[in-house]
Amino acid sequence: MTKNVLIVTEFRNGDYRRVTYEVASEARRIADALGAGLIAVSLGSGVSGKAAELGKYGVDKVYVLDDPALEYYLAETYVPIIAQIVEKTQPVAILLPASVDGRDIGARLCGTIDVTLVQDVIEAQVDGAGKITVKWPLFAGKIFAWSEWGQGVPPMFSMRPNIVPCSIMDDNKKAELEKIEAPVPTPRARVVKYDMDVSGKKELTEADVIVAGGRGMKEATNYGLLEDLAGLLGAAVGASRAAVDSGWRPHSDQVGQTGKVVNPNLYIAVGISGAIQHLAGMGYSKYIVAVNKDPDAPIFSKADFGVVEDLFNFVPAFTEEVRKLKASC
Repeated sequence: MTKNVLIVTEFRNGDYRRVTYEVASEARRIADALGAGLIAVSLGSGVSGKAAELGKYGVDKVYVLDDPALEYYLAETYVPIIAQIVEKTQPVAILLPASVDGRDIGARLCGTIDVTLVQDVIEAQVDGAGKITVKWPLFAGKIFAWSEWGQGVPPMFSMRPNIVPCSIMDDNKKAELEKIEAPVPTPRARVVKYDMDVSGKKELTEADVIVAGGRGMKEATNYGLLEDLAGLLGAAVGASRAAVDSGWRPHSDQVGQTGKVVNPNLYIAVGISGAIQHLAGMGYSKYIVAVNKDPDAPIFSKADFGVVEDLFNFVPAFTEEVRKLKASC
């Protein structure tokens, strides 16, 4: 039987989330190193029309179950079906997104198929003998561990969003589709309501640029400064826990250990001191710019560029310069 790497996709609101393409890209790299194919399992409502597009990211074949009952993720409906595909295909490795749903699927799936799971992986390596080792953070990113699986045990791990690039292998490639011939299990729970953010703002975990504010913003209305800058940069607006606890921003904007883990290309931290809990949520951003009037703020130890200045002087001036630069382009 042909050996394959398997990915679990995440489909929401009529499209795949960006993290699915990231996981597919990384899985393709691993599959090539193992001399294996790349397959995917994709569940959802309306997913059939999009599944073949995974071929662009190196997926050879997608096992699809398209059913209105799968519009929203429920462990009772998703995990048994995914477990069936794992049993059927016997993959040499399994990759998932380390998203909210992906973490839940991974934790439940590993118990169902009796395979050890490593969550929130930030790097994976394949040696010459085909052994996979993965790096993942511990204790809010204070230390990192490398883990490997015993011989004969298929590695299973979730990849942190925005940590690997989306790599289009072939724009014209379409993945082969195979319908999953299985009934959707009847769940004991049901989704009553989804409170979706309809403001049109960018989702933090998928943003390339984030402008975040902390306690130094002083009050909710001052976030208008960051909204203006974010609008010019095409960025999302985030917040520290202190700002959220003060009621200045909704919890959906919180970055950190108890909020969202983000890894944008550019993270601008404004009025954020840089507590370890916040650093755990954004420390792997490609470039970090810190703006704080306290030269001893911990955030500067993590920043690539630091501005020691009162944010209420710096941000408006910087926003104006960005506006002039964009107008001249």
